[in-house]
Amino acid sequence: MRKWKLIVKEALSQTLTVAKFLCLLHVTDNYLCSPTLVYGPSMLPTLNLTGDVVLSEHVSHRLGRVGPGDIVLVRSPLDPTKFVTKRVGGVEGDRVTFLEPRISDTCRTFVVPKGHVWIQGDNIYASNDSRHFGPVPYGLIQGKAFFRVWPPYCFGSLGP
Repeated sequence: MRKWKLIVKEALSQTLTVAKFLCLLHVTDNYLCSPTLVYGPSMLPTLNLTGDVVLSEHVSHRLGRVGPGDIVLVRSPLDPTKFVTKRVGGVEGDRVTFLEPRISDTCRTFVVPKGHVWIQGDNIYASNDSRHFGPVPYGLIQGKAFFRVWPPYCFGSLGP
């Protein structure tokens, strides 16, 4: 009987350790930092067409520390099940001038409303961004990309 109690005690201890690890993993992934696969033509030449793995932190946007030039992970305003990675072009109150290459080669100016950000892909000819769906509510920002970890030859910071 004593041996059985020791086995149960050891199993309970291991289960508790695994539960603590999973809680730490959940908190880290959702509230601190997580890897994100980014692919597609919209962020060329900054990010690769075939895909990059970037680290995105989830603290700055909660503290209101996202500004022009930052690369952000945003829940798509057109399809909430998807995420897009774009560069912040302006924050509330900023006057943003942009080119509309699909319509004509004319420039337009827009003032970003309160509580919103203007996002654009680096590749203006192949990016579905604020030029098409308007400014994005600040609450849709999920993280700020700060470091590329894959592919190895592009390893490094993604600072503005």
